[in-house]
Amino acid sequence: MPDKHLSTQFDSELNGVSSRVMELGGLVESQIRQAIYALSQFSSEAADQVIDTEVRVNGLEVEIDRELSSIIARRQPTARDLRLLIAISKTTANLERVGDEAEKIARMVKSIIESGSARALPSTDLRVAAELASGLLRKALDAFARLDTAMALSILKEDDLIDREFDGFVRKLITYMMEDPRTISASLDLLFLARAIERIGDHAKNIAEFIIYIVKGADVRHASMEQIESALQSQ
Repeated sequence: MPDKHLSTQFDSELNGVSSRVMELGGLVESQIRQAIYALSQFSSEAADQVIDTEVRVNGLEVEIDRELSSIIARRQPTARDLRLLIAISKTTANLERVGDEAEKIARMVKSIIESGSARALPSTDLRVAAELASGLLRKALDAFARLDTAMALSILKEDDLIDREFDGFVRKLITYMMEDPRTISASLDLLFLARAIERIGDHAKNIAEFIIYIVKGADVRHASMEQIESALQSQ
């Protein structure tokens, strides 16, 4: 993944820890897929799989952090190598939080199944948003593996679509609650799910920003789209 380094061993270590990040990403992706399935089928079994996987996600995050600390202590990297290690650490943290959001979805699905009250509400809209968020994370991991800044930029733009889906879903739920107060409890459950899905998209966006940081050395968090595009055009 990173450019060849003067130290072959260091280069191997960088590639090794990058591979671990992709392993974590794959694990988190599987959590999201299971969470979406649990939501679409109201499946307690799928929800339980998501919850069980969280232990592995947390363990892998700790292992990656340990490897990063060891590399920094022994190699004292500079310039792009250090940016890469910092970005890997932040990416790992964001992936772990995606796992947290998937677990939240799974636990809420189990709660909804037990209450039996949400099937009449627009959960289909949630599944569409969840698929969008999952696709965005998959794209972010692909961009991270190849340090593709063009794809990173497209991810930042696509995150707005998930935000619009979330806003539209909230308006729809408010309408349901106003028309029938009996749906308030179930609607709030779905609102909780929608917020978790939106956060998955936010974490994918964060990963895209880290890619730009690695390649260009520019911190584009909180920057406007015009500023980000300008940073990518600079040498």
